[in-house]
Amino acid sequence: MSRVVVDVMLKPEILDPQGQAIIGALGRLGFAGVTSVRQGKRFEIELDGDVDDAALEQVRRLADTLLANPVIEDYSVHLQA
Repeated sequence: MSRVVVDVMLKPEILDPQGQAIIGALGRLGFAGVTSVRQGKRFEIELDGDVDDAALEQVRRLADTLLANPVIEDYSVHLQA
């Protein structure tokens, strides 16, 4: 069994209201020095057998059609060691 991770983040030019809310809360909680927070999603996908290039491409298609909105989000796919 192999695990592939898909990390999804809003594109840099897209406003991140959750990140902004976290920044506000950090200040109220006494955490100083944090200048930016971006909130994202992480998906851990377990596949049968070894992961080859074809399996990674399948996960990329999955991310592009279901896990991420490519209009406003970027994603990365990597094999978890």
